[in-house]
Amino acid sequence: MQQFMVPQFIDVEDKILGPITVRQFVLMLASVLIAFIFYKVFAFWVFAISAFFDLTIFGMLAFAKVNGRPIHFFLLNFLQTSKRPFLRVWNREFYARDIVEIKTQVHEQGGLVEEKKRILPKSKLAELSLIINTGGVYKGQ
Repeated sequence: MQQFMVPQFIDVEDKILGPITVRQFVLMLASVLIAFIFYKVFAFWVFAISAFFDLTIFGMLAFAKVNGRPIHFFLLNFLQTSKRPFLRVWNREFYARDIVEIKTQVHEQGGLVEEKKRILPKSKLAELSLIINTGGVYKGQ
């Protein structure tokens, strides 16, 4: 039988500069690039305000965590939930009530009749278990 190596820790991101991952590095690089563009395009006071918000937002996206996971997973889940906010909760009482209603409707219409389970004698069960346990070597009577 062949044995294969199973990769472990596949959800851990690679680190490139100390504790900074590739995703964090790229986000911060993009943030600094946008701040540089703001510096070249706008007046200094507009640059200062916009760069502050830019660095804050990208810093949160890069380093903030919600429940131990990066915040971008939280934001994606939030957007998906906002698009389809239907809460589906299984309630056994409603399910049981619907099944009873369906059964009464079927019986009133003279439709399907429930079959009783056939109970096998103990000797037959013992014989079947012996056939299964021996892997089919024992054929039975």
